[in-house]
Amino acid sequence: MAVQLPTLEVENELFANGIRYVIGCDEVGRGAMAGPVSVGMAVIDAGAGAFPDGLRDSKLLSEKRREALAPLAADWVLYSAVGEASAAEVDALGITACLGLAGKRALLALHAAGADIAASVVLLDGSQDWLNPALASPLRVQTRIKADRDCASVAAASVIAKVHRDHQMIAAHEEHPHFGWAGNKGYGSPAHMGAIAEHGPTELHRVSWIKTEPR
Repeated sequence: MAVQLPTLEVENELFANGIRYVIGCDEVGRGAMAGPVSVGMAVIDAGAGAFPDGLRDSKLLSEKRREALAPLAADWVLYSAVGEASAAEVDALGITACLGLAGKRALLALHAAGADIAASVVLLDGSQDWLNPALASPLRVQTRIKADRDCASVAAASVIAKVHRDHQMIAAHEEHPHFGWAGNKGYGSPAHMGAIAEHGPTELHRVSWIKTEPR
């Protein structure tokens, strides 16, 4: 089966309707047992031009290919940012609220870098707008199922966020090697779950998802 390639069709339609900027948005780490949930955002305008060759939804790329594409994607877009919510915040607030919190933090980083948020539409992967409930002033958000597969701006955000979060989990692996985070990136692989049962969770685990006390 041929792999669906992203395009700029959705973004260009928004530009044709008078939108100045599109902010592609995707989350990473939603289903992980450990580590933050991260939200990537990538801003483009009508002059974005051709996106990097091979850009895809991060889930469709090998780790090596993601590593190569992340800096190219960051160079292609006008601005990019990754916002996070910690495992402790996921425990306290729930995953949906933390998606919004991480997204809000990404928007603040974009604003600080000079992005015109008010003149943008956020193109959000999925069917649920989890971003606006976290904001004091609502933004124009367009949800789209499989936007990370179909829309180049969202694919760029996906790759940038995935590589950013992966680097954090690889670094955390050095302190907690028995959980295998360099390989599983905090997701619930059998080896990871077995290590939790043997050693107990750490401060980086989402304890409410495990139902045991951290060590």
